[in-house]
Amino acid sequence: MKLEMTTFYKYQGTGNDFVIIDDREEQFDISNQPLIKKLCDRKFGIGADGLMLLRNKSGFDFEMVYFNSDGRVSSMCGNGGRCIVAFAHFLGVIKEKCHFIAIDGPHDATINQGIVSLQMQNVDKIQQLEEGIFMDTGSPHVVNFLTNNVKEIDLVPEARAIRYNERFEAEGTNVNFAHVEAGEIQARTYERGVEDETLSCGTGVTAIALAAHQQGLLDQSEIAINTSGGQLKVSFTPNEKGYTNIWLTGPATFVFKGEIEV
Repeated sequence: MKLEMTTFYKYQGTGNDFVIIDDREEQFDISNQPLIKKLCDRKFGIGADGLMLLRNKSGFDFEMVYFNSDGRVSSMCGNGGRCIVAFAHFLGVIKEKCHFIAIDGPHDATINQGIVSLQMQNVDKIQQLEEGIFMDTGSPHVVNFLTNNVKEIDLVPEARAIRYNERFEAEGTNVNFAHVEAGEIQARTYERGVEDETLSCGTGVTAIALAAHQQGLLDQSEIAINTSGGQLKVSFTPNEKGYTNIWLTGPATFVFKGEIEV
């Protein structure tokens, strides 16, 4: 088997880290799940929560193709979306604004001095389930609010009990725990596909912010959420159906560039 050198870039958004490849010539084999899993492996590969390809797409500035660290095609990743916008800006594909497409549909975004704001999909269905508040913000999320400090919870076993129960086992769900503190939210997230806690989750903090507003825990239309990897902000417009004009804002940072044989 002939090995070829592939150039990759590492980006992170509040500790959610990604391998990103400029694949505008579509040379990367998206069906090679073991390869994607190996590249994301923190001991035998580059190490990341997910891998993204930036590809050309007619009618858009670019296409975002996202894989979880288990090698499978994933639903939308908010921090990944912000990081690939920063990457597209670095490549010169975009300037300060862009319109791109991901697996959940079109997105608009802006970038200014390393801060990326990403418009998320509208949310018009929020359910109160036995497991917690459930919604889809581009990826499915269960949100639970705690009265005590979220740092004290043994998150992984608690989250896995929900992620692998009868309701969610087949498709999986992300699981979030949070508490409100001084007008802001402290949050932790377990991500399906990674099957562990991550330092941050963009679609997760979006779900947490909307759930906090919908439950009356906070009444402002812009909410700061503190994750283990840093702070993100979520702004939105509530209406009779749910929430529109949802924007996820925070830093997206280049970490390093390298080459690897594949």
